[in-house]
Amino acid sequence: MTEDIDQDLPDSDHEEAAYSLDRRTVAAILGAVEAGDRAQLTEWMEPLHPADIADLLEQISASDRRRLVQLYDREFDGDILSELDESIREEVIAALHPEILADAVRDLDSDDVVDLVEDMDAPQQAVILGALEDADRVAVQQALSYPEYSAGRLMQRETIAAPEHWTVGDAIDFMRNSTELPEQFYHVILVDPRMHPVGNVTLGKIMAAYRATPLRDLVEDMFQVIPATQDEADVAYAFNQYHLISAPVVDDEGRLVGVITIDDAMSVLDEEHEEDIMRLAGVHEESSLSDTIFEAAKGRALWLFVNLLTAILASLVIDMFAETINQMVALAVLMPIVASMGGNAGTQTMTVAVRALATRDLTAQNAMRVVVREMSVGALNGLVFGLLMALVAGFWFGVPMLAAVIGLAMLLTQISAALGGIVIPMFLDRMKIDPALASGPFVTTITDVVGFFAFLGLASWILL
Repeated sequence: MTEDIDQDLPDSDHEEAAYSLDRRTVAAILGAVEAGDRAQLTEWMEPLHPADIADLLEQISASDRRRLVQLYDREFDGDILSELDESIREEVIAALHPEILADAVRDLDSDDVVDLVEDMDAPQQAVILGALEDADRVAVQQALSYPEYSAGRLMQRETIAAPEHWTVGDAIDFMRNSTELPEQFYHVILVDPRMHPVGNVTLGKIMAAYRATPLRDLVEDMFQVIPATQDEADVAYAFNQYHLISAPVVDDEGRLVGVITIDDAMSVLDEEHEEDIMRLAGVHEESSLSDTIFEAAKGRALWLFVNLLTAILASLVIDMFAETINQMVALAVLMPIVASMGGNAGTQTMTVAVRALATRDLTAQNAMRVVVREMSVGALNGLVFGLLMALVAGFWFGVPMLAAVIGLAMLLTQISAALGGIVIPMFLDRMKIDPALASGPFVTTITDVVGFFAFLGLASWILL
């Protein structure tokens, strides 16, 4: 049936629907929910990946979501819960029958269970933990004892460890006879007698080597051990920087307690990027399309208020030159151009700076070189667009000196915007304040104040 639908879609729809839910599939699923047809719903839902089902649940209305979960409950997979946005996960859990929820949770790896319960209230945590077997419950509780946003919360307890003196044959026999292998793993971790990790051996090398080959001869050159208390952002950076697939996690005594895999590290990296984007825009990092109108407005109000204060400051600068503006109305016409160009330039530089700080490409060692580079870019753009605007203003108003004023003001504004856009995020980062969160209003204020002051000040001095 899905193939028939795909054949009917035009090419443009195929391009838009790549790796996303087909609108006709969504319509059929909602139709089955409306009709209360469990068999039809299961037929449409069965081919979908848990991530696609999570997307579906996030996109539909709260009433449709509740009815879908209740109708589909016997088929509900725990992986769907781990893929859901936190904003609606609790709602879905509340709609599930306790027995269905228990079965779904039992199939999850320990790291997915930790991610599921760490933000829940104590009663909801008790429901989830109560569904686990004793050993799994203890593992999750131990992981929850680590600091929030740490490697201990991110790791999974299921590992494959082998003594460092084993051969390939020993490892293969162990894995074949084991009944509790992780569902997915990439390395066998070599440990010394005190359970300290000493190396990683990939499954590919094990399968390609003779049985008598010592595992220590096959260890990877790149080997990183992650402390359980390390911040998860640093863990994600290490995975991205050193191209890791998995890494062992150790306690304070250096003993193996778990493993972090690339999918979890990349999820953290994706969350960090999303958080930075939201903060740059002055939106609460936990905002989502499923928020109520009040929640969405509340999450955005704080930085709108800050922007209001900075706008008042810029208006005070304009008020200082009110008499100048009254004498030449053309200044009022041209002011928004100066402010807009400066604001855009500042935002561009600020975005580059915040990203470079997040990826640790901008450091104390290269800070001065980067500042000079950005100011040079601002000066070059200021010259180009200043000359362009001078020509426009000259033909527009027929006042040559006005053209010179706006050209020079554009140059000064572009340079100040570039300087503010790079220095302010660096200063906030040095003060341990998230530059993605606080840079925007300050950079906007500097560009507006400098832009208005330069333009109106030069006009007062040269024209009047």
